[in-house]
Amino acid sequence: QVQLVESGGGLVQAGGSLMLSCAASGSIFTINVMNWYRQAPGKQRELVATIIPSGGSTNYADSVKGRFTISRDNAKNTVYLQMNSLKPEDTAVYYCNAKAIRQKDYWGQGTQVTVSS
Repeated sequence: QVQLVESGGGLVQAGGSLMLSCAASGSIFTINVMNWYRQAPGKQRELVATIIPSGGSTNYADSVKGRFTISRDNAKNTVYLQMNSLKPEDTAVYYCNAKAIRQKDYWGQGTQVTVSS
């Protein structure tokens, strides 16, 4: 089992920045991929950013490319999402996700990000 706890959400003005954190615990060694997703009211959950913890390779949704950066600190078992130049359309609940061996899928509880115009 893997447990994920997000933190760092909040209210920010357009153009501002926030950093989200996702602390993982439990069977960390089983994790293959870490993701950040988001879900805005009335919309489907959207994949925002991906990182491979072992090698550090990353991938981003077109909507956040150049503004968001995903990173990890393997010593702290933590994945971060640095969000810059935030827009009102970035407003959503952000979820940390871990994909592990044997098709296991783990989710955090979510953290609200609200960007005011």
